[in-house]
Amino acid sequence: MTIHSDAALIPAGETLEKLTDNLQKVEELSERFQKVLTNRQTHNAALDGPGQDLFGRAAQAYWAEAVHNPAKVFEHQMGFWADTMKHFVQAQHELSKGKLAAPADPGPTDRRFANPLWDTHPYFNYVKKQYLINADALKTAVQDVTHLDPGEKNRLEYFARQIVDLMSPTNFLATNPDALEKALETEGQSLVRGLENLINDLEANRGELVVKLADEGAFELGRNIATTPGKVVFRNRMMELIQYTPTTDKVCKTPLVIFPPWINKYYVLDLKAQNSMVKWLVDQGHTVFMVSWVNPDPTYRDVGMEDYVEDGYLTAIREIKAITRERQINVVGYCIAGTTLALTLSLLKQKGDKSVKSATFFTALTDFADQGEFAPFLTNDFIDGIEAEVEDKGVLPSVIMARTFSFLRSNDLIYGPAIKSYMMGETPPAFDLLYWNGDGANLPAKMAVQYLRGLCQRDELAKGGFDLLGHKLTLDDVDVPLCAIACEADHIAAWKDSYRGIQQMGSKDKTFIMTQSGHIAGIVNPPTRKKYGHYTNPDLGLSHQEWLAQGDFHEGSWWPRWDDWLKKRGGAQISARIPGDSVHPVLCDAPGTYVCKKASL
Repeated sequence: MTIHSDAALIPAGETLEKLTDNLQKVEELSERFQKVLTNRQTHNAALDGPGQDLFGRAAQAYWAEAVHNPAKVFEHQMGFWADTMKHFVQAQHELSKGKLAAPADPGPTDRRFANPLWDTHPYFNYVKKQYLINADALKTAVQDVTHLDPGEKNRLEYFARQIVDLMSPTNFLATNPDALEKALETEGQSLVRGLENLINDLEANRGELVVKLADEGAFELGRNIATTPGKVVFRNRMMELIQYTPTTDKVCKTPLVIFPPWINKYYVLDLKAQNSMVKWLVDQGHTVFMVSWVNPDPTYRDVGMEDYVEDGYLTAIREIKAITRERQINVVGYCIAGTTLALTLSLLKQKGDKSVKSATFFTALTDFADQGEFAPFLTNDFIDGIEAEVEDKGVLPSVIMARTFSFLRSNDLIYGPAIKSYMMGETPPAFDLLYWNGDGANLPAKMAVQYLRGLCQRDELAKGGFDLLGHKLTLDDVDVPLCAIACEADHIAAWKDSYRGIQQMGSKDKTFIMTQSGHIAGIVNPPTRKKYGHYTNPDLGLSHQEWLAQGDFHEGSWWPRWDDWLKKRGGAQISARIPGDSVHPVLCDAPGTYVCKKASL
């Protein structure tokens, strides 16, 4: 006797053996699952119910709307009911014909519903279209709520999107045709592997569910990622300073240092040889230095923005000047490191220090007046939760920042990977960028609160000045030649907000470039890829809409354009420099030691 499956004709005895093995494996996994839940640490305070009060206020606003404008609420309800019944009747009509078929209209396209069964099978099509009708009804109801202030309305829209994304039928086994087909094809083995993937992720994060995005065993720092040759030539409690080995006989006289964000690791700019900005810059004839930030533990709880400026930026600038025997250097700040670069440049201006020859900002925000998609996370109740968390742990754990960013693109960074890993039983891909994305860093308690309260929430740098190290730091003090790179589809640092901050800086020599794509892919865009183009416009007096409308579009990467800009400020050509000097002996090979430390919860 045989049992038929889509994959093959499998003898019944072999099927029974597989079933027995699967049941035994499930029993073992269940014991591990129970153990990890028993040992699970207390939920992060910052993640416990930041939207509960909001939903209460939203409910009150909805009923207030029903009292003051009952016609609108009645219209919502009737529209929803009509759409639901119309679809139900269409489905019933098709079934009454004696055919197992979906209605002719399959509904709007959505990459979550790529499987043809969503359009052709009556069950899956009905589930999909009912979900979309409900999602549209919820979206409409939220948009029409009028008794909330703009901030609360923004948060309500955010949490409504989260509910809609969470309740997608693709996120549930019984209504996911891909997962069901895979389970049948593998005799249930995919579900067992999925359960094992789930428990492995829980065990790796002390009971916190963090979906693994990449195959961590596929990469090793210094072997097949972060491989550009270089040496660590300085180290203190905040950073390691890497000087890269030259590949050209001659280099620009003025050295270049890159300050990466300390929310993640620096090697996003040195992933593989094919897409490494670091390697590309070295090959263009620059003396390149990179700051590799420490991954803080609870002993860093009292480290603030002032420590990053003094022991990070100012120290790196001082040591690079000493190593290269140069009076000035060119500097780059990426994301939060760009924000902090603006603070540092203001401080240098007020001190009369001319160590910086030019500054480049990668996707950096310095004016937070429009908080955009981050607005739900910059309200008092949420930051109160952050403060409680860092007071307890001494750091803001990297998992909180990772979740915050992930929920801004939940279908791509949470539910999609979870479906593949937990329902389909697939191994995460060997993707360098996703590996880096999962290799986060903690933030010191004091610094996290300073940044969220003073810079993000109160927007002090753009509104009167940010108090640090006995100075009131302002954007107007940023007067060195500068080049800013923003990304068109950036959901973390919107290009229009980056543009607004650059407009306020005091420099008379400004260049602004907007590249296609997002926060990472727009920056890591090597010329060989020929994938994303970029926009330029020399007139920064225009509004962001006018700047784009009147700007010029250029095919290909912005890297060569920036390199031309750098070389005009790079000085004469001199013989290439070997890393370090007699006062700065080589401490170890790149990528160094700090980058290898993993964040702990």
